[in-house]
Amino acid sequence: MACSRLMSAPVCFIENDENGKLLVRKEAKDILDGISEPVVVVSVVGLYRTGKSYLMNRLAGQQSGFALGSTIESKTKGIWMWCVPHPYKEGHTLVLLDTEGLGDVEKGDEKHDTWIFCLAVLLSSTLVYNSLGVIDNMALEKLHYVTELTENIRVKAKVGQHENESADFMRIFPSFVWAVRDFTLELKREDKLITSDEYLEGALKLKPGSSPVYNLPRSCLRHFFAVRKCFVFPRPASTQNMRRMEQLTEEELESEFLEQANSFCRYVYNNAEPKTVTGGRTITGTALGNLAEVYVEAIRSGNVPCLENAVVSLAKIQNVRAVEEALQFYMTELFNLVQLPMRPEELSKIHTDAEKAAVEVFITMSFNDNDQIYQKKLMGKIHKEYQDMSQQNHEASRMQCEEVLREVFDKMEKRISNGSYLKPGGYQQYRDTLRHLSNDYRARTHSQIMSEEVLSTYLRAKEEAGNMILNADESLSSAEQENEVQRLKNEILEQRQKGLEEQSRLQEQALNDMQRSHDEHVNQIIHQMAREQERISRDNERVLEAKLKEREALLRQGFKQEADQMQREVDSLKADMNKQETSKPSIMSKVLDGIGTAATLFLPGFVPKIAGVGLSFISKLF
Repeated sequence: MACSRLMSAPVCFIENDENGKLLVRKEAKDILDGISEPVVVVSVVGLYRTGKSYLMNRLAGQQSGFALGSTIESKTKGIWMWCVPHPYKEGHTLVLLDTEGLGDVEKGDEKHDTWIFCLAVLLSSTLVYNSLGVIDNMALEKLHYVTELTENIRVKAKVGQHENESADFMRIFPSFVWAVRDFTLELKREDKLITSDEYLEGALKLKPGSSPVYNLPRSCLRHFFAVRKCFVFPRPASTQNMRRMEQLTEEELESEFLEQANSFCRYVYNNAEPKTVTGGRTITGTALGNLAEVYVEAIRSGNVPCLENAVVSLAKIQNVRAVEEALQFYMTELFNLVQLPMRPEELSKIHTDAEKAAVEVFITMSFNDNDQIYQKKLMGKIHKEYQDMSQQNHEASRMQCEEVLREVFDKMEKRISNGSYLKPGGYQQYRDTLRHLSNDYRARTHSQIMSEEVLSTYLRAKEEAGNMILNADESLSSAEQENEVQRLKNEILEQRQKGLEEQSRLQEQALNDMQRSHDEHVNQIIHQMAREQERISRDNERVLEAKLKEREALLRQGFKQEADQMQREVDSLKADMNKQETSKPSIMSKVLDGIGTAATLFLPGFVPKIAGVGLSFISKLF
């Protein structure tokens, strides 16, 4: 999808319907449906009138787009979306989500703000929190939404299903960027210069003996967001000029602000990861739209959005569509390139290339197809379509051969009909003519797959006529006639054997095609699982590193009991990681068995070669 062509400006993604309930806009959903590549989703949240939209416009590489507003009225309602080609990651789309300003007194609906914040967390791979002034206790109190995440978002369908809940949240929550606007202080601590990241981490330190109200938002940010980053922005321009920010050129902006804005954009472009869900699965624009609908529907129904349930729902939606679109892609490729009749190896090449591309389409779109249920369905549907096309090719070849045969043997047929061969010496003349015309026919149909089969059928049909001509030829002795009868039978049997060999080659071609098909499906699964395992490993390492750092920080700050709890979480996470490592070969073996079983259903006698792949080979892939 060429996003720049389709989205010259943002559109409303999630809004309130006439009853005040959240709703995914069809226009935005349709746009996401057209994005089949991975998406990097960046959301911005924060209090209203803090300049959130300006940062999103900078990320989109545009001067204007998301409404800025120059008055105290909040301009953005709901969540707005802008999809643009990712400037750094080829084959990825950057999805920018600008959220409604939080804390607008005109709305008077605190729960609405909470759901907007939760949706931004659930849908994004990087969450930007925008605030004014400094990061102090008041700023953190205003970020109370983060303390409510565990009440409004569930990772597992069953409460208490996993004791290491913090790690579960860390794996699926986005990276966190705090953008502090209109910052006027010097970045110093005890007369030493510090970085903006050190400024943020210092503000998030827990204090022994402090009230839960003080420590809770700090603890939640540290426990839920493994990657944290901070940017401090001075005022971009004078108060008068800030009222027309959309019109300001870069020359009119303060140089320090412009430098920070560019650093912010570079960081997001380089570090914001593609959006994933549980299991390290990267999602496309299509899946993002479906995921948004699943979450919004849960909220509309009065339920707490659950990631595990969302994955199950998303899998059903995505996998059905993945099969349909992959099959449609395969059929389109086949029908565009196939010109019947054609040589089986040519048809096989088209089929092989089309199936490989179709499986790639399926793998890209499919989701959580752990037992390969939908991939097996696709495998069967593609096999059926190819079988049908092969049969059509056989029939087209048969029809063309029969047409050539009628043209070639027309004169001989007429002579048989008018009795021209029923005379002394007529049989020899018939035999010579039959041999000559058979060679002529073969020369004209040598490239046709049904050539020998059609000729074999014709010669069997002419056996009676040949015997009649033979019996009528008085120039031959009885012994010669008997020899000719046997020779005629032998020729028919030889021709029949050629036809059988021809069909045997076609069957061998079908087996080879099935083997390649099986190998392609397995290879795609192996590569997809390898990518997912790599992402899971990265996520686990990221969470483990964050928890180890947090444990050290808790010990330094005097929180011995909390540090011991963190160590238990670290031990639990390491145990989970070891369990995942040891289960890889058995999971892959199950996949191979499942795909091999599916293949035997489509082609009797088919035994996939790759079914014998050793676990040592599988382990090398991970």
